[in-house]
Amino acid sequence: MESSLVIRGWKLEVRVWCVVILASSLYFLTSSSLRAQNLEDYQQIAAEQNPGLQAKYKVFEAALERIPQANSLQDPTFSFGYFVSPVETRVGPQRARFSLTQMFPWFGTLKASGDVASLNAETQYQVFLDARNKLYYQVAAAYYPLYELDKWIVLESENAEILESYKTIATTKFENDQGTLVDVLRVDIMLKDALTNLEILKKKKQPLVTSFNKLLNREEHAEVVVTDSLMVTDLAINRDSLLANNPVLDELEIRLEASKKQEVLAEKQGLPKLGVGLDYVIVSERTDMSVPDNGQNALMPMVTVGIPIFRGKYKAAKKEAQLMQESYSLQKEDRINQLISGYEMADFDRIKQMELLQLYDAQIAETQQVLNLLLSAYGNSGTAFEDVLRTQQQLLKYKKMKATAMMDYHVAVARLNYLTAKKY
Repeated sequence: MESSLVIRGWKLEVRVWCVVILASSLYFLTSSSLRAQNLEDYQQIAAEQNPGLQAKYKVFEAALERIPQANSLQDPTFSFGYFVSPVETRVGPQRARFSLTQMFPWFGTLKASGDVASLNAETQYQVFLDARNKLYYQVAAAYYPLYELDKWIVLESENAEILESYKTIATTKFENDQGTLVDVLRVDIMLKDALTNLEILKKKKQPLVTSFNKLLNREEHAEVVVTDSLMVTDLAINRDSLLANNPVLDELEIRLEASKKQEVLAEKQGLPKLGVGLDYVIVSERTDMSVPDNGQNALMPMVTVGIPIFRGKYKAAKKEAQLMQESYSLQKEDRINQLISGYEMADFDRIKQMELLQLYDAQIAETQQVLNLLLSAYGNSGTAFEDVLRTQQQLLKYKKMKATAMMDYHVAVARLNYLTAKKY
């Protein structure tokens, strides 16, 4: 009779404990979902505040300022000369000379130079776009480990509470001569392990939060609210979009076009340059005799031609542009290979994590059934307590592995989004 009362009391304690855990879990889920912030919101904050990304955009803006520089003529040349010994002429001695000259490149040179500058600016914009997409991926890759850690903390905390209840039950049974001291010591050892693991997990959170906040250029202790639930979603990513509108490929294509324009510019720069100018000479009057136009200042228009005799530098500039065209073509081919292989690996990892999630769901369900049966057997006979503890830890392991697989799945999806340059 006494044994029956003890067993019934133990069952009632377990049921009460389950109700408490369920209520606590529901409260945690409700309060967390109300405070959870969307990952896309954090990515937008990072795009607006990350100094590295802002630096990329400043480079683009600086490249835009090179366009008017490339389209502009050379500054005119002004010179002044004073005759220490005046040069005598029929209308009087020359005292001083003013000269103004403007050189003009060959027809089409300025346009070619402007085209090169415009294309170079566009390449910097593509660099900025790729840096933004990479930053989005980095934010996601730092966000999902926080989800995993929160899940592990909750699981380890629940495990410690369950082990605490097991310890109480084992102690009660030992005191009533229905169990052994070994059971009490064994569960005590596992409880200490659980509490230590829980403390380590809590200490691990701050470094992860700091890394995440620094991507957003925020104070390292700023609160990061992570969603408490993730799901496997249908992924609308087509491999055909891998090579379409990819900033890195677009950058290399634009650089290739810019090098072609650079070749044209090198040819234009090897053509003669034309210049027009004006000389103005100050002439003093003659005092020794009277002549027509006495002291008349002289005005002389001039035409200048710059002859590119030394052709080596122009040939070298043209050859350099041609070699860069070949380089960009090879870089683009190499980047396409990297994108394809990276896509295949990321997609494989995504599919692998989906299959692992299905496996862990099945293992968790079956292990829970085994645990329930073992608990019932232990409540009736007071034996197989070691199996109860072992199964409890196995259940904890599967739940942790599920949380990790969910994290890895979403990181793989974020990687695919980066590789395919998904628009956010």
